[in-house]
Amino acid sequence: MSTAVQQATLIEVVWPSIRGMRRLIVMLVFSGLIGLMAHVVIPLPFTPVPITGQTFAVLLTGALLGSRYGTLTVLLYLVEGASGMPFFAGGSSGWLHLWGPTGGYLAAYVPAAYAVGTLAERGWDRHWGKALVMMMVGEAIILGSGALWLARYVPADRVLLLGVVPFLPGDIVKGMLAAALLPSGWKILARWS
Repeated sequence: MSTAVQQATLIEVVWPSIRGMRRLIVMLVFSGLIGLMAHVVIPLPFTPVPITGQTFAVLLTGALLGSRYGTLTVLLYLVEGASGMPFFAGGSSGWLHLWGPTGGYLAAYVPAAYAVGTLAERGWDRHWGKALVMMMVGEAIILGSGALWLARYVPADRVLLLGVVPFLPGDIVKGMLAAALLPSGWKILARWS
């Protein structure tokens, strides 16, 4: 396997000529995917933070598009949601969501996509164990930043209980799913080559 392929993300190998307008279209599709996954919501009555499918889509975006374009795509998603598109939890939107109790989670999508994209560019998405660690790094960034921000809205002694613990089982499942999908994609690609 060439060095260029070893440092590429899955989408760059599948679609190597993706440039210009095509790149923008891919970014719009992935920002739309994140927005669509925001409609997968499980409200938790004891916390202002719901369980959503956004984190899975954000981390997959970083892994597939890489650090640069994954990060830009997540920034695009945040601008779209803040500007009025129904891209935040449950189809909500507006700039106020970035300043509300879930704002820390939303803002953390940017560094999480960057970190996951960087690790994917280094080949961490090609083996199940590393892919799982890669996804857990992204989840930790999101949960950590989200909990720090949530501390502005809930008592400090309840931040972990309201902003981290309820999300751990789902994050582990989402991480395991992504860890299975990414190496499988590389194996399928190797068979076609």
